[in-house]
Amino acid sequence: MTKPTKRSSQAQTGNINSFIRPPLPELKSKVYVLDTNVLIHDPNSVINFDEHQVAIPITVLEELDKLKSSKHSVSADCRQAIRRIDELIGDAPPDQVERGVPIIRPDIQQAKGSIAILMSDPSSKHSPSKVSPLNPSLPNDLNDNKIINQIVHLQSSAPHLEYVLVTKDINMRLKARGCGLRAEDYQNDQLVSDIDLLPAGFIELEGSFWDTIEKVETLIEGKRAKHIIPRDSLDFDVYFNQFIVDEQGFIGKVVEITTDTLALKDMSYDLMMGQEVWGLLPRDIHQAMALNILMDPDIHLVTLTGSAGSGKTILALAAAIEQTLSVKRYKRIIVTRTIQGLDEDIGFLPGTEEEKMEPWLGAITDNLEALHDDDECREGSLDYLLQKVPLQFKSLNYMRGRSFQQSFILIDECQNLTPHQIKTIITRAGAGSKVVCLGNLAQIDTAYMNPISSGLTYLTARFRQFPLGGTLQLQGVPRSQLAEYAEQCL
Repeated sequence: MTKPTKRSSQAQTGNINSFIRPPLPELKSKVYVLDTNVLIHDPNSVINFDEHQVAIPITVLEELDKLKSSKHSVSADCRQAIRRIDELIGDAPPDQVERGVPIIRPDIQQAKGSIAILMSDPSSKHSPSKVSPLNPSLPNDLNDNKIINQIVHLQSSAPHLEYVLVTKDINMRLKARGCGLRAEDYQNDQLVSDIDLLPAGFIELEGSFWDTIEKVETLIEGKRAKHIIPRDSLDFDVYFNQFIVDEQGFIGKVVEITTDTLALKDMSYDLMMGQEVWGLLPRDIHQAMALNILMDPDIHLVTLTGSAGSGKTILALAAAIEQTLSVKRYKRIIVTRTIQGLDEDIGFLPGTEEEKMEPWLGAITDNLEALHDDDECREGSLDYLLQKVPLQFKSLNYMRGRSFQQSFILIDECQNLTPHQIKTIITRAGAGSKVVCLGNLAQIDTAYMNPISSGLTYLTARFRQFPLGGTLQLQGVPRSQLAEYAEQCL
């Protein structure tokens, strides 16, 4: 056997220097610089950065000031953001405003984080005019460039701090990163990382649902059976007013949820498909489930999503007319929507608020006509309907500060609303009112918004456990074969 050679002392103990860990780099204090679109998206965003310092460039304040008195739908958000900043700064002296004013948190009664106004302008004559490769500069012809240049200048003069630009403008983030800055999207109100994680309002199971249930207690309530099953017998999450559908024709609606059990109302497939609402019959089981939650008096908030032509608007409109004109559950129907250009142009159009809104609410009138296509005199039926139904078109701006009692509130194109705008509208619902939000997350027209940050996504995720809410993601495109093919292939 070969005897192992004796290793040297240094080999046995190792190089002592190789075991000495280099000192950890000192963590830099972060300064989050907010862009204008962040404050418009969430006027309370200034307090959502915990213990860090928040900075508002003077260029951003100037943009907010310009927009606050415009006819744009974001004007109210601009005013709220300005009031929030003014409230946080208070009576602080000018030198402290630029250094940072502590943010007092009412919930913990102490200061946490700070807010500052960046007054200095690197393009002024008092700033260094010399630009080095380590201090890049963009042309000062755009406000975005002014903000980036200001941050670059501050970063070079304060290397002990890390300045982070927070903006919802992707192009601005790219330019900032090109200048060596860290740039992020504002994600405080993003509750899901993928819209596929949003509840669809139904679960479709292969085979028979009852094959997986070992214990069930069935009660008869009126004409319907209610099944009570152990909650741990399901391997998926359940929410209030969610449907469970299997291949054998069973349809159950979740009506009660406790810690240990849940109750399913047995829904007949034939009755679901045979329900007629203002002459409208569902074309598939998904439309039938949508009509069920639209007509349910115990559900106060409904969100309907789906591709263009899936039937969102016509289903909601039929349910609104039925419950207003026939059932007398609501006193009026209020319709609103927001699209690009609407709020800037509405003031220049002649007529009343309803007449100004009419060009942008063609989808509503088109669906009213579709509901009466089979009538002998469609025009006469439509005129009669518009005279009898208290249908009101409201601009988004005119809904602020209002309270609507016993109203069916229909909000179209919700995918273009911010979470703050969604909250503004839904909080207008008074006693006995129902809010229905319609939208297609694949058709977002609002700048600085994507499906993840849309107010419709925020609403659906927030209200998934709301006992008085329901959601349904419609499938297919029943509008026409052409529309269905275009939705799939274009």
